[in-house]
Amino acid sequence: MLLSACGGGGGSSASSGPLPPLPPATKGKYFTHVVILVQENRTFDNLFATYPGADGTRTGKLHDGSVIALQEHDLFDVGAPTNNHAAWLLGYNNGKMNGFDLINFGKYSPKGLYQYVNPAEVKPYWTLASQYVLADHMFQTQGSGSFTAHQDLIAGGTMVDSTKSIVDFPTLSPWGCDAPRGTLTTLITHDNQVLPNDGPFPCLHYRTLRDTLDGKNVTWRYYAPQLGQSFGGSLWNAFDAIDAVRHGPEWTTNVTWPETNVFKDISAGTLPSVSWVIPDFLNSDHPGATGDTGPSWVSQVINAIGKSPAWDSTVVIVVWDDWGGWYDHVAPPGPIAYGGLGFRVPMLVVSPYAKHGYVMHADYEFGSIIKLIEENWTLPSLGTTDVRAASFLNDAFDFSQPARGFTPLATRYSRSYFEHEHPSNHPVDDE
Repeated sequence: MLLSACGGGGGSSASSGPLPPLPPATKGKYFTHVVILVQENRTFDNLFATYPGADGTRTGKLHDGSVIALQEHDLFDVGAPTNNHAAWLLGYNNGKMNGFDLINFGKYSPKGLYQYVNPAEVKPYWTLASQYVLADHMFQTQGSGSFTAHQDLIAGGTMVDSTKSIVDFPTLSPWGCDAPRGTLTTLITHDNQVLPNDGPFPCLHYRTLRDTLDGKNVTWRYYAPQLGQSFGGSLWNAFDAIDAVRHGPEWTTNVTWPETNVFKDISAGTLPSVSWVIPDFLNSDHPGATGDTGPSWVSQVINAIGKSPAWDSTVVIVVWDDWGGWYDHVAPPGPIAYGGLGFRVPMLVVSPYAKHGYVMHADYEFGSIIKLIEENWTLPSLGTTDVRAASFLNDAFDFSQPARGFTPLATRYSRSYFEHEHPSNHPVDDE
């Protein structure tokens, strides 16, 4: 599996080494730390279909007009549905949300996409929702997969010029500047015309939060599995696709692996102002992963923050990057342009100032997360989806209340389990 050889960016280093020091975190208007935990490939209905008070469902619509019951299933699923833009169009079916049974599910029946995870399997997520804030109308920026989704969480979009945006996946992996020469991307226009393999090499030059954070001397770090070794590091390291970072000094200071380095920064009191935390494949909730460790992984990062002095000045946002091919019953709001908005994904907002057991029903998108960071540190707008995205600042938080104490989350797997876990080195796929 040649993931780093012959790359456009010259390959990746074998290890990020010891964590270099960053300047102290900068106190913002509301928070000193924003931590974004990015999990994988689940719709809202897939994880929270039966959560009390949320906009879930126990039934699904088929393309022939019939209705079937959603089947309860374990978090671990042996199959990984197709979740590219073409599959999204099938499920969306011009807003009818009834074409998921037309999506390719490999050797399995597409009716298997009409399922929800046994709540006992994701109990930590439900516990977080009951104690903090759950968003039931958070929409993925684009109806597509993980490559653009991870870009959207650092940039708010993937526009390569004024008329076209990147959609779906690069033709070769890893997804970024380290891809083999000749790798191309696919574009989509404002009116949703797909231009296969007509896009640039995936070493991109648009602005991201890195630019605006650096401009205000606000520290940031991207914690991810090692590039070129594991599934997560090879495909989900968003800054490997940003030329200014991949080929600049911040590649060895602000991008760090393994992802468990986040525990080191928390323990040392050096957590930066903004953090993205990307899991190993096995801990990502991704369909086809061979275990149930995702909820424990998320919980252990939150537990570490909750037990640290950083807790009183932190908000943790847990979000799933894309829909993963699973059924969801809520059509995205507004007109569809550049392939989005996409389907709903869950979002949890965890903070001592988060409302208690509150479900946000308003419509939000990934640009809303970008906007929260911009609002907190008075950053200039990136001019992407952060412009149109609604702010959830006044919806999710009650700053009139004193900072709530933290109650540790009970988990099946310990922090030590993740700190000593070997990288999965999962074979590459395109999801």
